[in-house]
Amino acid sequence: MKYFTTFLLLVSFLLVTSNFAQDSAQVKKRVTNEMIEESLLVGAKSGNEGLSISSAYYLGETKSEAAVIPLMAMLKNSNSSEQAKVMAALSLFKIGDERGIFAIKQSIEFEQNETVKKMCKIFYEMHLQAKKVEAKN
Repeated sequence: MKYFTTFLLLVSFLLVTSNFAQDSAQVKKRVTNEMIEESLLVGAKSGNEGLSISSAYYLGETKSEAAVIPLMAMLKNSNSSEQAKVMAALSLFKIGDERGIFAIKQSIEFEQNETVKKMCKIFYEMHLQAKKVEAKN
């Protein structure tokens, strides 16, 4: 009887601790994703060109709605490099928010750099194609 009670207590302890471990892992993951997005937003706004370009890329990959305004600013900013503007446009295209798509459309007309203008035109045409396919389905 003594062994059975000890075994029962041990099993109960393991079940309780495993439930606590799962809950804390889920909270940690949620907080980590929020922290990652915030870090990427800070990186996109930094003065370091490489950091801002790579942050813009990952914000597009994660489809971060919070990144739309900073990416639009990066696309519009005359001090941004050609590469940064193209990456901002690509990320806005990936996110798919209508404000970002409109910023891409405006860049086709008003952007000074021909490469950025060309890439924005490609992204905008891809967006229109996707809308046509979506409308057919």
